Amino acid sequence: MHDLADSIESREQLAAVWRVMVLDRDPDADVRDLPGIAVRWADCRFPFWNCLTLTEDGAGAGLVRRRLHQAAEIMRSKRHPGFLWVFEDLLDDEARAVLGTAAEQAGLVHAFPGTGMAGDLLPIPEPAHADLTFVRVTTDDRLRDFADLNARAYGFPVEDGRDGLARSTLWKSRVHAYLGVREGVPVSCAATVEAQGRLFVLLVATDPAWQRRGYGEAVTRKALYEGARATGTTRATLHATEAGAPVYPRIGFEPNSPMGFYALKE
Repeated sequence: MHDLADSIESREQLAAVWRVMVLDRDPDADVRDLPGIAVRWADCRFPFWNCLTLTEDGAGAGLVRRRLHQAAEIMRSKRHPGFLWVFEDLLDDEARAVLGTAAEQAGLVHAFPGTGMAGDLLPIPEPAHADLTFVRVTTDDRLRDFADLNARAYGFPVEDGRDGLARSTLWKSRVHAYLGVREGVPVSCAATVEAQGRLFVLLVATDPAWQRRGYGEAVTRKALYEGARATGTTRATLHATEAGAPVYPRIGFEPNSPMGFYALKE
């Protein structure tokens, strides 16, 4: 089990960043802080912008069971699917032991694992990669490239990715979003945004045809470098998927809370 403060930081970063992202997507989105549950739900086709998370520290098995049922009911009321994010170190030992069974009883299924990470690692040296040119996202065309890379990398339809990011002004200004371009073709992407005095990394993706070449790490370093230069922040946080988790410690991130992503059973 990791330091509880790191897990709390990771959860609070999710709530803070997703509030901004979801309201950017839809000013009338469902953004609420309920007892024990933070709702950050754009109800759009981009599944990562449809998010719930549990917010109580040291929650026991009985309380977690109730919260899982409540979360599932909220999810059932929405048009589009999304995920419940559970920071496992914020549950007590008994609740962690019964989490899988309790989620199933609530009508939820474990979709994939993740890991919260953080580090006092900024500033970092300006990055370079022999194959890549780094291009900041400042136009609608480049934002569409960024969305399409995420769709291909995470295996959902291209139109779903575009539904989450298209027409955003935030992503072309406040967010430090970068493409890694190889011979004129975008092959990787990453973004950072400041939240609560930290630089949060989000939506790192590499085209499946170009993975395992260091492209994701390189463009993440670029987004961190430029974000830190613009904001002066020294600490960075992120939530890694299982596939991306080995990359970030090489940059200086340290894992903290293991996470589970839960979806409604079909």
